[in-house]
This record gives sequence, structure tokens and C-alpha cells, in this order.
Amino acid sequence: MKTAILTDSTAYIPKDLRDKHDIYMIPLSVIFGDETYQEENEMTAEQFFAKVKERQELPTTSQPPVGMFVELFENLSKEYDAVISIHLSSGISGTYNGAVTAGTMVDTIKVYPFDSEISCMVQGFYALEASEMAKAGRTPEEILERLNEMKKSVNAYFIVDDLSNLQRGGRLSGAQALIGSLLQVKPILHFEDKVIVPFEKIRTKKKALNRVYDLFHEVAANNEPMRAVVIHANRPEEAAAMKQELEEKYPNVECLISYFGAVIGTHLGEGAIGLGWYKK
Repeated sequence: MKTAILTDSTAYIPKDLRDKHDIYMIPLSVIFGDETYQEENEMTAEQFFAKVKERQELPTTSQPPVGMFVELFENLSKEYDAVISIHLSSGISGTYNGAVTAGTMVDTIKVYPFDSEISCMVQGFYALEASEMAKAGRTPEEILERLNEMKKSVNAYFIVDDLSNLQRGGRLSGAQALIGSLLQVKPILHFEDKVIVPFEKIRTKKKALNRVYDLFHEVAANNEPMRAVVIHANRPEEAAAMKQELEEKYPNVECLISYFGAVIGTHLGEGAIGLGWYKK
């Protein structure tokens, strides 16, 4: 059986990695007024943050139409017998449910939808792992068993640099945003029960980063093989410095750099930084 691996654009797997691992991607979209852009295909992260500054407004976001899934599944069926469709958390988007619905509408390929219960490149880790197993000839059932095992060690924490996007996007009240800005509160966010919730509120970004490093150290210090990713919202130099620091301290960790693209960047805002990981 030949199995395709599909994820959506919010995995933010750098294109060279997607190409190297034969990972297919279906895009979500951002909408500025009457202009709609497929993230990754029609709008890069850099273009998105520039447009937000130019327009002084937050876009809305939308999941892929079910028909787009159906068309993609039918195209994949020309080469593959099955597809594992890995998507951002069903608690923050209907994308996973769209894949489920589309899977019932095609009979030329067996569709295995997978709810990552998370997003960004940590979601991408599931796709990378699935791709490696598919190329090794593992069955879809074996791959899904491994992905569910991965969930036990997957973690990700995000630090928001500016609370205004969370407020403007309806994720934070105006009073909370004002108080947070005055006190320099840098909330650490994470996924819990499929949704983004505050993990801790810390006074400064430096202290928040140190707290995330401490959480990472609790796992990485065991010297088990791990994959980690530094995720940034238009802060490539800061991300590169974090990656270098982690690699020097933890030789057991394979560390990558990724980014918050348009859809997730709509809610987190420019300057956000994250760190995610799992045990290999």
C-alpha cells in the first residue's frame, strides 16, 4: 500500500522540507476586506505582517472548502492507495472536520484524518514522522499508532509580544490587554484540550523565555533523542540565536526553525515566539 501524507498550511513546514519529504499541503486563507489569500501559496508570513501594518486591520481567516479536500484526495488517488490527513487542532478550526467529511465523499482512496490537537511546526512534526514511516513501507494503521504515541510527549509554548492582536481578534478583553501592556505581562500560551489557553502570566519577555527554557530542560536533560522547533513571528535573528543556544546545550536535540504564518499570526501578532518539541 502506498500512503500519501497531507497536512495544512498552518503546519508551517518550510517548503524545502515539504518537498524533501513529499508532504502535500492544503491551504487555509486570510481575508482582508474583499481580498482573499491562500497562506503559503499566495501570501508569505513576511508579506502578511507587512500588509497588517499597511492596512491597520486584522484579517479574518477561513478553512479550506470541503470541495478542495475532495479534489485533492481524488488527485492523490491516481498515485496513492491511502492518505493520512494531519491537521491543526479541531478546537480552533474546522479544517480537520472538513477532511473527515471529504473522506466520506471519495471512494478512490482511503482517507485517515488525524487531529494533531495543536498547530504550527509542532503539527508539522507529525507530518514529518508520518512521511518517514510511509517511505519505510509502514501501513496507515502503524503510522497512526505512532502519531498517537507522539502525543504523549508533544509540547509547545508561545509567548505573545503584543497583546493587542489577541484583544482585536476577540481572544482577550480590552481591559485585560491594557492591564497586561501596562504591567509588561507576557502571557505564555499553550494548547490544552485542543484550545489555546494561558499557561502562565509573567512580567517580562526575558522571564517568560527563561520559564519556557526551564520547561524544555525538564525533558531534554534526560538525553533522549528529541526534535524541537523555534517558531517566530517575523523575528528570524532571535529565532536563530535560540536555535544555536539549544543545539549547543543539548546535543541530543535536533532543532529546527519555523514561523507563525498568516492564519496563526492573525491571532498571535508580530514578535511572538514559541518553542515546541517531542521525543523521537
